[in-house]
Amino acid sequence: MKHDREQLFTDWTEAHRGIFFKIARAYANESADQADLVQDMLVQLWRSLANFREQCQPATWIYRVCLNTALTWRRGERTRRERVVDGVDMSLAIAPDPRPGHTHEELELLTRLYAAVRELPQVERTLIVLSLDGLSYREISEISGLTENHVGVALNRARRKLSEMMKEVHHEL
Repeated sequence: MKHDREQLFTDWTEAHRGIFFKIARAYANESADQADLVQDMLVQLWRSLANFREQCQPATWIYRVCLNTALTWRRGERTRRERVVDGVDMSLAIAPDPRPGHTHEELELLTRLYAAVRELPQVERTLIVLSLDGLSYREISEISGLTENHVGVALNRARRKLSEMMKEVHHEL
């Protein structure tokens, strides 16, 4: 059973590694804080595996766990967690996001985009992160607990805000 849990954790972290980094970049300013948040999300994912009942897709479950962890982290309720949980070294579970193949300009744009995303209110930030990952309104609804209609309305509002915030960036590039 423990081996199955370890294999599932490894499979999920390999298949969905981008989720951790996208959420961390959207909720933490500094790279050290982003790394800490990724570790916290990994710990929570590991702990939550026993509760996964296959009533949703693994990516939906991972998003829920990671977003809830990020929200708790942002509220300042975060406590230091061990890097080793149940004998598994979380620092080895997932490597930092190298973003290969991006030009300097693209990396700068991504940095500014995530800075703007961090300025949005929590719900809008969450919706934008999920949208940037290409999720449908239905999938976002499942993860966020909002109705599909509410997701559409709130996401359009968030996109307009983000667009306004990014206008300055487009003029600079």
